[in-house]
Amino acid sequence: MKVFETGSQLASWSGICPGNNESAGKRKSSHYYGQRVSKNGFGGSGRCGLKARRGYKRAMVAVAHKILVAIYHMFSHQVCYNELGDLYLDKLNKHSLTRNLVHRLERLGYTVTLVQKAA
Repeated sequence: MKVFETGSQLASWSGICPGNNESAGKRKSSHYYGQRVSKNGFGGSGRCGLKARRGYKRAMVAVAHKILVAIYHMFSHQVCYNELGDLYLDKLNKHSLTRNLVHRLERLGYTVTLVQKAA
């Protein structure tokens, strides 16, 4: 792992990086070497939304990139993998998640009133 200074350099060297293969306004094809990733594992929760917005292949490249960068950090820092769970990102930014869900319900025609549960 000392050959690469960052995880992004490893991903670029391996060909698993989001690229902008465009020249003179024309898009060139890019390749992807990888395999399917389960919905519940690392990056699975974020992939579902990305797949809906960008498409299956781009979502797979993004998840493969995340996995490779995580492996780089595990090897370079000599730590074990720790699965944080599906709801980890929701807990980090609770206010933003709440606001987005309220806006989605209001777009569907509902009136939303939030009441916080007592501890």
